[in-house]
Formats: sequence, structure tokens, C-alpha cells
Amino acid sequence: MYGLWRPRVLGAWKVPATGPLILAVNHSHNIDGPMVMGVAPRPVHFLIKKEAFVGPLDPFLTGIGQLKVDRHTADRIAITRALDVLGQGGVLGIFPEGTRGEGDFASLRAGLAYFAVRGGAPIVPVAVLGSSERRGRLIKALPPLRHRVDVVFGDPFDAGDGSGRRTRRALDEATERIQKELTAHLENARRLTGR
Repeated sequence: MYGLWRPRVLGAWKVPATGPLILAVNHSHNIDGPMVMGVAPRPVHFLIKKEAFVGPLDPFLTGIGQLKVDRHTADRIAITRALDVLGQGGVLGIFPEGTRGEGDFASLRAGLAYFAVRGGAPIVPVAVLGSSERRGRLIKALPPLRHRVDVVFGDPFDAGDGSGRRTRRALDEATERIQKELTAHLENARRLTGR
């Protein structure tokens, strides 16, 4: 990432050095995941749509520990593997909106709350800003070479209410808490970076 663009990483010191953790990343461009993987202070295992695992990318993504997920069903294999990452004290990367969009955390899926509550893992919000501002001249699908991309890590927080409940209501309440935290982090990141 540092060879192609100019990442500016802010708040990486906020990422706990050990223990299970979820990075909740906004998603407005296809380089957001690789950018976070490249600059995060700990190895990250992202849940990635199964459609990305094609040709030579399949063994590569699998080899670097990324998790294939079918977004159209309750993918039990992906859920089990993601919980295993957390159970082993690893870092799980999730795009809470489920797909690439505006990157503003406007519509969250319940998966993030489920993994946070079930896996007992704090969430660190991550804002990637600048990846979708301009198109490159050589490769239109990518930002221009040497373009600055900001990656802003926020303060860790717990999604659950501390009761340990995993009911539908508890997950809905956790999703609301998560949305507030992520939206506030994104606003702060934009203020911090001027984007």
C-alpha cells in the first residue's frame, strides 16, 4: 500500500495489542480492505464476499487468512471461521454495511453486532477516507498512484450492554449502539483529516 499510495495512518495506537478484536471499516472503494490490512498494527482476517475468490485470487486470499462468505445466505462455515478467529484472540475485519457504498455507515447489517456480542470482542471503528475521491489515469478503477488515503482508527468500545444476552432484542440494541459509535467516529475522522 505504501508503494502505490500515500497512506496516512492516525490512531493506530488505539488498537489493543492482544485479545479478540473487530475492526469495523467503512467501505466506499475496493482498496479499503487491502489498505487496512496493509497498515493495521495487527494481522486482520476480513470477511470477504465469495465472488472475490476467483482464479489466482482464491489461493492468495485463503493463504493470507481471509474468510470467504456467501452474503446471500446464513453462511455457517464463514460464521464458524470468524468466531474461531475471535476465539483464538485474532482480529476480524468487517464491512458493517455488507457491501461497497457511500462508506458512511448509514445502513448496518446485524452481523457485526452478532460477532461482537457472541465473540466477546470490542470493536474498533476504522474510517478509510480518500480512496474514492479521484480516479487514476492509468487504471480508472483505482485511486491515482501516490494519492493520499487516510486510515483513522477510533477508540475501542463494547457493543453489548454487559449482560451477556444474545437475544434478538439485545442484538438490535447493540446494532443501534454500534451505528452511533461508527457514525461519530466517521464525523471525527473527517474533521481530523479535513475530508
